[in-house]
Amino acid sequence: QVQLVESGGGLVQAGGSLRLSCAASGRTISTYVMGWFRQASGKEREFVAEIRWSGSTISYADFVKGRFTVSRDNAKNMVYLQMNSLKLEDTAVYYCAAGRRIIMNKWEPDYWGQGTQVTVSS
Repeated sequence: QVQLVESGGGLVQAGGSLRLSCAASGRTISTYVMGWFRQASGKEREFVAEIRWSGSTISYADFVKGRFTVSRDNAKNMVYLQMNSLKLEDTAVYYCAAGRRIIMNKWEPDYWGQGTQVTVSS
């Protein structure tokens, strides 16, 4: 049982930056792959980034490479998503996720946060 609570969302201008935080409770995140998904209005939920146990194995969706950085602090039970050079199309609800299952080299989260809204304006 892992509870995840996101924070840091809000309104930001295009080209600006925002840092999302995810606080975990119930279990230490040290044994979980952690990451982020997002869902824009009218669209399907999509993968954004993941960071595996060592912190050195990190994956990003192509549309955020070079702009977003995922990190984790196991001692604080926190996960972060630093978002730079934000675009209008980054507007979405961002969800923190946790899970240990990797099937066919694909991470399958088991726990989800409630989401935090990120809105990018012109």
